[in-house]
Amino acid sequence: MDGAGRLTRSLRSVGPQADLKAAAIGAVVLLRERLGRRARVPAKPTIDREPPNRLVLLVERYLPNRTGIALTVLILLGSAGLGIVKGGHVDEFTGALSNARNTLANSAGFRITTVVINGRKHLSQDEVLAIGGVNGRSSLLFLDAATVRDRLKANPWISDATILKLYPGQLQVDIVERTAFALWQQDGRLSVISEDGAVLEPYVSRRFATLPLVVGKGADVRARDFLALLDRYPQVRSVTKAAILVGERRWNLRLKDGLDIRLPENDVGNALAMLSKLDKEDRLFSRDIVTVDMRLPDRLTVQLSEDAAKAREELFKDKKTKKKAGDSA
Repeated sequence: MDGAGRLTRSLRSVGPQADLKAAAIGAVVLLRERLGRRARVPAKPTIDREPPNRLVLLVERYLPNRTGIALTVLILLGSAGLGIVKGGHVDEFTGALSNARNTLANSAGFRITTVVINGRKHLSQDEVLAIGGVNGRSSLLFLDAATVRDRLKANPWISDATILKLYPGQLQVDIVERTAFALWQQDGRLSVISEDGAVLEPYVSRRFATLPLVVGKGADVRARDFLALLDRYPQVRSVTKAAILVGERRWNLRLKDGLDIRLPENDVGNALAMLSKLDKEDRLFSRDIVTVDMRLPDRLTVQLSEDAAKAREELFKDKKTKKKAGDSA
């Protein structure tokens, strides 16, 4: 047998297996190269951090989404509100908001188109609306009836008020006005008062000139009872110019001709009855006297005017002179 031929046959028989091995070896080499390249890529640097606080973990876990945005908005609103308060613009801000909402309500059909005011005598319709804070920009929808009522009752002329809102555009106001009862003078100031002593306004109008005059501290709240008692004695009341409360205890009367009558602290009714009787019988108020003192219960003291006192003194001198002349004779 030929050795070369045998060698050739052996090589042909093992050719496919050698190819498979070579392919496998090449694949392994390529895989190792790729893995090696990836291993050589530098890793991203890591930052060492402390473990998060438990409170932070709880907040991140349980707070709803977008809470941070809401808190930011609240902080901005709070800062704006603080600026408004510090700058003294609260009234302007609230007024602007009120006007804005009233404008929207008026556009929607809730504009006040009809106003009915009942019970007014001294105050005009415009004055009542101005006191209540109702103006042309007010809307019936956002009008606070309780606030309007409180504003009206705060005015001294108005003792009570009722507010009715009749949608869509009618406002009804019923008021109870106080009545001017007397003029009250204290510390040089003259005011118009009601029966309960409320000061209605400073005395500037002549339409109140015929009201009775009371003077002194406390006379405003005690005038009703005393003037009611004085009305029982028209003889005295008709000539009285002013009733003066002295020391918040008792009354003096100043008559129109300047006569002063000092009334007692107690039993005033009997003193007034006596005055009325003395004037009817003896024309007391027409005498030339300046003071009638009735403070003592068992006597009445009269002080003459200066001219009357001189005339009386001259009269006594004449009587003494005539008496002496008669004795000498």
